[in-house]
Amino acid sequence: MASANIAEQYKQARPGSLKLHERAERLFPADGATHGARVLDPFRPYITHAKGSKKWDVDGNEYIDYGMGHGALILGHGHPAIVQAIQEQTAKGLHYSENQPLEVEWGELISQMMPVAERIEVCASGQEGNLMAIRIARTFTGRKKIIRFEENFHGWAGEVAPEGSAGVTMPEVTFLPMNDIAVVEKELASREYALVMIEGGGAHMAGQIPWEYDFIRELPLVTKKYGTLLLIDEVVTGFRESRGGWQELVGVKPDLTTLGKCVGGGIPVGAVVGRADVMEVLDPKRPAEKRIRHTGTWNANPIQCAAGIAACKLYLNGEPQKKAAEIGAYLREQGNKMLKEKKISGRLYGRTIIHLYLGPIEYEPSDPAFPPTRSLAQIINPAMIPIKNELCLRLLERGIATMGARFFVMSAAHTREDVDRTVAALASSLDEMMATGALKESLAGVK
Repeated sequence: MASANIAEQYKQARPGSLKLHERAERLFPADGATHGARVLDPFRPYITHAKGSKKWDVDGNEYIDYGMGHGALILGHGHPAIVQAIQEQTAKGLHYSENQPLEVEWGELISQMMPVAERIEVCASGQEGNLMAIRIARTFTGRKKIIRFEENFHGWAGEVAPEGSAGVTMPEVTFLPMNDIAVVEKELASREYALVMIEGGGAHMAGQIPWEYDFIRELPLVTKKYGTLLLIDEVVTGFRESRGGWQELVGVKPDLTTLGKCVGGGIPVGAVVGRADVMEVLDPKRPAEKRIRHTGTWNANPIQCAAGIAACKLYLNGEPQKKAAEIGAYLREQGNKMLKEKKISGRLYGRTIIHLYLGPIEYEPSDPAFPPTRSLAQIINPAMIPIKNELCLRLLERGIATMGARFFVMSAAHTREDVDRTVAALASSLDEMMATGALKESLAGVK
């Protein structure tokens, strides 16, 4: 729980959000929020509009936004090309209940940027894509079991839910530790597995816990050896990390890939793409026992396609991804300079999503996408949750909106001025927390 003083100060500056939160608590069971990541004590601000790198709440408070549509808005809020495409298509029609030209153009753009997309199946969300990929793999291989990795996120329902989730049984899913190829090969040797799923970039919003490159490059060889399909979940990283996704960065070619977020330009979307022979299980001419019939009201609807086309055309030259990575590097560099000057034990790391680690420094990694420790217990230390929550509140009070102070989602719309303000806000917030003793436990024993 945040200190009483900062919480009260925060509420006083947001009377409109407070009133809305009180109404929301009577409607929505998750402490008045409609998404688990939007829960904060006392509440997150209620936003009315956004543009570029900023958003504004009902009380007129301005925020530099590092949520960016939960990662979907690499172009920033309200990009003119996306807005125009949606407005023009809305005037033409929302839903035809038919095939339409836009879906073909959109699919060709996706395939052009991501060569593994020999065939494409569109759905309404990334989670839906992951659930569909499991069915595709099972139907293609005739096997049932799935390998997933600890801490990797693929959705909230059924067999993509986090390990240990209430109300879910996953008897056909095996969870393995990350980055241990020997453990994977030992499990696959049974030849019972249809699919191995990994989260592109690493666990927790594209890389709080990153994949080791040696492991990732060996994994496709091992899955192929035992007749198991490999899926890279690029819902977060697809068209964000590079034009061809995270798999292009690391030089890995999976059998299947799931997409979401950026591919729709900010409109809800999901997709499974992959090898033509694997995706043939969706062919309606196949025998019933060897095919999947996929339906969905919102599959490749005109608004989705129009926004997706506009976005993908902008992704083609790689400039948005380059800009997001460059401004991410600036935040990382300036933030780490500040932490070192203040002798605060912590680091910022990542590419287009910058993670904040507070805790012991074991080593200085040569790759900026890696944290300064190999200890999983330190990276996801539960003791840091209340500290990060208080930091999140203090940053909001200073006009900086983050994803729980855990990471900063960068976009091509962010500027150096935005980052300078952000680092200053982070510095003053940490100063206050040091003064109150909130950071003492996390820094104890650190030299």
